[in-house]
Amino acid sequence: MGQPPGSRWNHNIHFHPLVMNAIRPGAASALDVGTGDGELAGDLRSSLSDVTAVDVDADVLARAAANHRGIHWIHGDFMTYDFGRTFDIVAAVATIHHLPSLPDALQRLADLTSPGGVVVIIGLARPTTPRDRLLGLAGVAQHQWLSRTRNFWQHSAPTVWPPPHTYSEVRECAARVLPGVRWQQFALWRYALTWTKPHLSGADAR
Repeated sequence: MGQPPGSRWNHNIHFHPLVMNAIRPGAASALDVGTGDGELAGDLRSSLSDVTAVDVDADVLARAAANHRGIHWIHGDFMTYDFGRTFDIVAAVATIHHLPSLPDALQRLADLTSPGGVVVIIGLARPTTPRDRLLGLAGVAQHQWLSRTRNFWQHSAPTVWPPPHTYSEVRECAARVLPGVRWQQFALWRYALTWTKPHLSGADAR
């Protein structure tokens, strides 16, 4: 995982391959939630013809639109914006810790996903356990190495630190809201949630 040496790199871009690898065969559409500078939207557009990106920050969205083509840019709050549709893959990288309600954010991401589609969340959380702290220490070493050997780039989108939720809180909430979700925890102070939305049953489809 991660970008090849020489390309633009930061902690969020490092995990873009995890999102890209979650794209299922036959998928055509994607929603990038909290797109920021649009780097993930650009990656998604390289594989999918129908990419929408949404952000509440008009200035950062304008910069993203200037650098990436073929994407439908939306200035708005994904929690309330009426997209009028669902998407085959819904991705949120370093976004949901900006929102006031974690359960509501997870449910909204699920609602915006088409049956059989995938939600991928790369998030930040606070360490509370010995394992969390060991991964944090590993993250310090990993950051020092990668920032020296890659083309480190500081994004322009707003940041929130410290994150409002612990790793344990995020994992427990995700298990409730997204049954069957896959949890992964990494160094570089990130976790990943990957969830496939069930297809409608015969009774639900009628």
